[in-house]
Amino acid sequence: MAPRPASRLFTAPFTRSLPRAARHTGRFQSRAFSQTSRQQQRYNYQRFQSTSNLLYRWAQSPNFYYQVGLLSAGAGGFYIYNLEEVPISGRRRFNFVSDEYVRSTSDSAYRQILAEYRGKILPEHHPLHRMVERVLERLIPHSGLPAETNRWTVHVINDDTKNAFVLPGGHVFVFRGILDVAKGEDGLAAVLGHEIAHNVANHVGEKLSQSSVIMPLAYLVSFALGLGDFGITNMAIEFGLNRPNGRKQESEADYIGLMMMSEACYDPRAAAQMWARMEQMEKAQGGAPPQFMSTHPASHQRQENIKDWLPKAEMKREQSGCSMIGAYSEDFGRAFSRFT
Repeated sequence: MAPRPASRLFTAPFTRSLPRAARHTGRFQSRAFSQTSRQQQRYNYQRFQSTSNLLYRWAQSPNFYYQVGLLSAGAGGFYIYNLEEVPISGRRRFNFVSDEYVRSTSDSAYRQILAEYRGKILPEHHPLHRMVERVLERLIPHSGLPAETNRWTVHVINDDTKNAFVLPGGHVFVFRGILDVAKGEDGLAAVLGHEIAHNVANHVGEKLSQSSVIMPLAYLVSFALGLGDFGITNMAIEFGLNRPNGRKQESEADYIGLMMMSEACYDPRAAAQMWARMEQMEKAQGGAPPQFMSTHPASHQRQENIKDWLPKAEMKREQSGCSMIGAYSEDFGRAFSRFT
């Protein structure tokens, strides 16, 4: 499938070493620190004053309102022109990065991942590899992704990491550790459906589009205000935009993947059960970070979301004729058991 490198299930805690306390003598005071602080304040003030003068002179120009209106109209037109609807979920979003561009940038990532795990990739005849291929063969026709632009390749990595991802272009990586959590093909369909959904929705392109606009604007504002350290700006963008948007995309991928696996005649209840197991595993390992600090929704929240979507997922499954297929399968099993 087409992954974007993988949904990270755990976030490493942020740690920072503290400096050792300085020794004080009668002759030496901690003057350098306070002097540097004053120098930095003076530099920031001078830069802020210089920037303010430039903005003031621009505001005094006779064409100021015309220029501002022209810039605003251009930005607004660009935004409206690049609004689009996400497949399946129907969410409206801003995106000007095409699927083709995203796919073209994934080849180097694909080669790097292959090189990193080359000694751990299971052969194609391995039962786990074949199981992943079986699930993919059922999911892909319901993804809506064009076959001619996706070269579907499967790689199962013999590693305890609980992860899977699909790079843009159709390169699927599944770690053996996530198979222990999936507990069968229905659970695996929930995992792979979620990862394929990131490509269906072109979430990578959406992130690139947002950062291409937000980052320059944020740094411009920081510069105009004379902020010498962009750390505050970066933190505000990370916690105010990137992580909330990341959680929104993850929830959207859960929804799209759930509909996809239901149409492929997998049991959608397995998705909620899989996240229940993930939650128990997280608790056993000390718990997950608070949701607001994470790029992913909490496992418990994902269970609740999926339970809310189950009626629609069951309807999708019914419309695909899955109940009839299941009945035929049960009849065949009973008939076959008479001869064994």
